[in-house]
This record gives sequence, structure tokens and C-alpha cells, in this order.
Amino acid sequence: MLVRQSRWMTNEEIGPVERVWRNLSAAARRTLESELAPADLRTLQIDLARTRAAEATPASLMRRWTQDRFVVPAATDPRLIARIEGRLWDLLPPQFVAVELSPVAPMGTCSAVAAVDQNRIVSTARGTEVVSDPTNALALEAACRRRRRPAERIDLATAHRVLRAQKFDAPTSWAHFRLFALVSSTRDSGSANSEAEMLVDHVRFWQAALADLLPHRRSMVRYTLFAPSALGDRIGDTVRPALDPHAVTEFVEYPERTRGAGYYTPAAIEIAVQDDGGYVDLGDGGFVDWTAQFLGNAKERCLISCLSTTRVITLVKG
Repeated sequence: MLVRQSRWMTNEEIGPVERVWRNLSAAARRTLESELAPADLRTLQIDLARTRAAEATPASLMRRWTQDRFVVPAATDPRLIARIEGRLWDLLPPQFVAVELSPVAPMGTCSAVAAVDQNRIVSTARGTEVVSDPTNALALEAACRRRRRPAERIDLATAHRVLRAQKFDAPTSWAHFRLFALVSSTRDSGSANSEAEMLVDHVRFWQAALADLLPHRRSMVRYTLFAPSALGDRIGDTVRPALDPHAVTEFVEYPERTRGAGYYTPAAIEIAVQDDGGYVDLGDGGFVDWTAQFLGNAKERCLISCLSTTRVITLVKG
């Protein structure tokens, strides 16, 4: 007979969330987790926020302003950002409709359709979350437009400042930064033809953008096929012939990539430029099933891609 030895766990061992829950009664936890109606829970959270805000002092605000990475202003020059984004809007094909997103989206916009932990997202007390990825919000808008106009392909674009909760050690990783993003959505036409058409338009744009913004650096759009599919054939017989063979920005295969497998299906793209002998990742994208999930239709196809204009600035200045 095995006897389990028990001991008290330290706060470090049980983790911060469980430590807080243990300070509440079982009844209080059950009420907060499952018994309170969503509207009542929001009312409670809003009232708690009001109470905590009333405790703020000028001194505490000064301290938070300089120490909280979520609120510290960006080090980038907004005039340079505006010029770069202005060029991207100028280069954007007219089929892409510009969308000015709200700073917040419905809570779960990322985690409900993609494998993203909600802890990486800044949630609010009103059932919303601060936009951490504009492609998720654009995909939601694209699905709404596809529902109204199911015969049309929808192409959307936005420039947006995002806020992310996870912390990285890299010096070029920030809590908030700007992204220029594209989302295209349409119905499957068979044999990956729809995917190929969307991919051509996205790659063409990023090729033109990199050649314009960083003309003296070697740049490329790298693609990865995570599994055999008809898209592999379409890249050879449809995508490559539609691209300018003399484009400064190369379109090359990147079979070594594993990041994003499962998040993107069946393929991903990476936007990269050469810097100090290596390559800097400026953006990312790929095919996702988000509009299919939003509309409950497996025939929906969606391609997303984005570029960090904040990172572009570091290379322009360099």
C-alpha cells in the first residue's frame, strides 16, 4: 500500500493565482467562477476598479508612469512612424479596405479561435480585451462582411498599436508597438486556388513595401509549408509566375521553420531583412481558420499577414 506524504506548499510553489484563490472561501470562489451572471460580474469588476482608482494619488501615478511597462511611452518618434505608415498606405492595392479598429475587442477574440493564453492579453473589466493582434480583430470584421456579402472576397488593412502582456528579454521586444496588418477572406474554390490568389496579393504588397522602405537591405518573404497540400503545387504554377522575377525582395522557401505550426495551416510566411550578417524578423503571417470558425463554415479561407513598423524604424535609423 502506497502512502502519499503531504506537506504545506509555499506561495512560490502554488503560484500567484492559486495563492489568491486560497484566500477566498470555497463559496466565494464558486460564485465568482460560475454562479455570477456575466453582467453582474462586470458590474462587480467595474465597481472594484472605481474603488481602486479612488485610492490613486499623484505620487503613485508618477511612480506607475515611469515603472509600468504597459503605460511607459514608446521610444519611437511618432513622426517617423507616420511617414512609414503613410508610405504603406500609398503602396497598398486599392482592393484592400482601410479599417480603423477600436482599441479594444470582445474578450476572447484571440483565445477563442487561436491557441493563445488569455494571460498574454490585457483584459478589461467590461468584457473586452485590449487589441493584442489586429489580425484577429480584422478577421472578425472580415467574417461580418463575408456574412453580408458571401459572394465577395474581403480584403482589409489596418495600422494599429497593440498591447501584449507577455514579457520578453530581447531589447527589440516591447509591451506595446505598432503593426500594419492585412487580412483576406473568401470561399474555397478548390485545389487551393483561393489561397494562391490571396497569397499573391499579400506577397506582392510586402515585396513592394520592403523595397520602398529598406531599399539598401537584402529582404525576403519566406514561406513554409507545414504539410503536403495542393497549395504547394499552386506556389509553383500560380504564385511564382504571378510575382515579379526581378523584385528586390525575394520570395523563397523556408522549410526549417517550425514556429507557428498548428497556428497556421497549411502554410506560413515570414517577412525578414538582413542585418549584421543575420536576418531580422519584421513580420509574420499565414493561413488560419478564424473566419471559418466565426461563420461556422469550413469552406471559408483566410490569410493574415503583418509588419512591425516599430521594428522597421530601428532599421531605418540604423
